[in-house]
Amino acid sequence: MKTLIQTIAITLVLFSSSIIAQTADSMKVLTDYSLFSEYHKNKDCVSALPYGWSVIEANPSKFSKWIYYKMEECFWALHDSTSTTPEMVKSIQDTILYFYDLAIKYREEDKGYFQARKAYVSELWLTLPATAIIPEYEQSIAWQPELSSFYYNRLGQLYVNNDDGTNGLKEKAIDLYTILVEREPENPVWGNIITELFGNIDDRLKFQKEAWEKDLQNEKKAKAFASTAIQASEWAQAVAPLEFLVSKEPENVGFLSQLGNVYNKLENTTKSEETFSKLIKLEPENKDHYFYFGKALMEAGKYSQARTQFLKASEVGNGWALPIFYEGFLYEQSASGCADFDRKVVYLLAQNTYRRALNMDPNLGEAKDRINALSGSIPTKEDYFFRGIKSGQTLTITCVGWIGKSVTAP
Repeated sequence: MKTLIQTIAITLVLFSSSIIAQTADSMKVLTDYSLFSEYHKNKDCVSALPYGWSVIEANPSKFSKWIYYKMEECFWALHDSTSTTPEMVKSIQDTILYFYDLAIKYREEDKGYFQARKAYVSELWLTLPATAIIPEYEQSIAWQPELSSFYYNRLGQLYVNNDDGTNGLKEKAIDLYTILVEREPENPVWGNIITELFGNIDDRLKFQKEAWEKDLQNEKKAKAFASTAIQASEWAQAVAPLEFLVSKEPENVGFLSQLGNVYNKLENTTKSEETFSKLIKLEPENKDHYFYFGKALMEAGKYSQARTQFLKASEVGNGWALPIFYEGFLYEQSASGCADFDRKVVYLLAQNTYRRALNMDPNLGEAKDRINALSGSIPTKEDYFFRGIKSGQTLTITCVGWIGKSVTAP
């Protein structure tokens, strides 16, 4: 019995000692992290880093949401500072890849970012060969495709600068910059880089057309071909790849919008109407769909229906002025079928509509231009006098049945 009691007592002492040790370790991690954060906040990275390393070595996952980003800030601040000694810069360079490997492992949610940064320091600080850096960038993009275009471009330039005509890096560069063209269609830089790789956009278009035609089920190649055709204003060539992409993703708003606009450019009004009608069903709150649907109807000579879409576009766009300008354009285009005075009255309606658009958006220069252009085509004082029309009298437009509006004599 006595032996049993002694055994239990010894076990309790050892267990208590273990608990105390674990608590002490835990308290040390908390204390070190607190000191690290305080030094970091005060931009004293020299003092912060030892505590940061202490925390990571003791428990690399506990503060992973914050500590790796803060440590990275310190590494970069010290590395790039003119006051940092060469010895410390060398020390940072010697440990930076190990640090990023830890960040990738223990902050898995952001591993794509940390992988890209690892690739960047390999290129910028360590000047490793392209054969070592390229796979690092490729891995970061594979893990996080939405990475900043900055890292895509770094990889793209490595492809371009290390292509030897046989290693396929030029083709990889084209594919990569095509992704950037699709992601940032308003940024001309990426398309210009692709064009430079070919010498001119016609050669680029030919290359991408042939690439897709050899692999007609490849959506990536179809996107590249369509994007270049649009950039080159080769609307007819854009139709086939866009129709293919829409067949694969019938509710992809981006593909449908591009296809609808291409149909507009080609004056294929039936197809354009069908496409924008579908877009409106998919995104009823998107003002652009109503606007471009209106333009398609206008091109088809369906002015009454076009006006309906322009008015809806303006409404959905919270008083968007451009569709109202196009409403005025519909009236102006319709005036030619009227007799002399009636034509002038329709021009007055058009001018009033342009003026309404200008009031909605004072920067709408085209509205101002049309107001001035029509100033000599509207009824004169003599026109009103000889017809016995008084100021303020309502003039109903009857020569164009669909208009169904009136104007007031000034």
